[in-house]
Amino acid sequence: MTTDETPSNRSAKTRQMLGMRGASSGETNLWKIRLQLMKPITWIPLIWGVVCGAASSGNFRWNLENVLIVAACMLLSGPLLAGYTQTLNDFYDAEIDAINEPYRPIPSGAISQEQVTAQIWILLLAGIGIAYILDVWAGHTGKTVAALAVGGSYISYIYSAPPLKLKRNGWLGNYALGASYIALPWWAGHALFGELNWKIVILTLIYSLAGLGIAVVNDFKSVEGDQKLGLNSLPVMFGITTAAWICVLMIDVFQLGVAGYLMSIHENLYATILILLVIPQITFQDMYFLRNPIENDVKYQASAQPFLVLGMLVTALALGHAGI
Repeated sequence: MTTDETPSNRSAKTRQMLGMRGASSGETNLWKIRLQLMKPITWIPLIWGVVCGAASSGNFRWNLENVLIVAACMLLSGPLLAGYTQTLNDFYDAEIDAINEPYRPIPSGAISQEQVTAQIWILLLAGIGIAYILDVWAGHTGKTVAALAVGGSYISYIYSAPPLKLKRNGWLGNYALGASYIALPWWAGHALFGELNWKIVILTLIYSLAGLGIAVVNDFKSVEGDQKLGLNSLPVMFGITTAAWICVLMIDVFQLGVAGYLMSIHENLYATILILLVIPQITFQDMYFLRNPIENDVKYQASAQPFLVLGMLVTALALGHAGI
């Protein structure tokens, strides 16, 4: 067996392809490099958010047409616009990635700036185009999904690019990230099969505060580079231990707050299930994250996040059942 075929190298290449921490350099296939820039691992919550939105509308019916529409919205939210966001972020983070993750495609020199710029524009325009087509299908006179696509893309830009670069501030940047990953795809899925209303908007924005906590998890691995380049992430501002507690409290408290709201609208069964799904998250926070957030960030997310995303679906089903 050659060195390139060892299990550890195969694992590193897989992690690299998915856009995960702990990858390796040396990839030469341009399409694999482009995929790495898009970080497929980050698509999952957005794809799931579309499912939650369709469920919360209360109007989704299982037929081929609706399944294809949801699949198109998943393509829009995940590979296209999340891929755009991640590629854009890497483009503007080349300097910091050279410190924290030098194996990334741009700091390693595996892809040129011109090629990255072309990828950004192709993903953005394709995403907005599909959003427009979905609006036509849904009969939206106001082109709701296209407006969400444009708005979300703008948030992605000001999150990564100067002069605003929201990610410089741990609160603003991580909330923008949390809302983009939870609220925006939820709104798109809901708007396709129902009427997007302020109750759904406000509730999902509250849920996004739990997403803020999830976004903070990713900041611990970048403390060194953030400090050098003046990015005020929560671990930089408050220190590792305090930031870890802020992170887990945001994740838990706002999910429990949503459970409380479900009780207030008499969706007690769904509220109870949501509370039960928070318990294992607290357990994994104690087992992994609070003990060593830098070393255990990936292990914690792999263990706890499935319960968070299941809780999102439970909430969506409750809202659909209640006719919110």
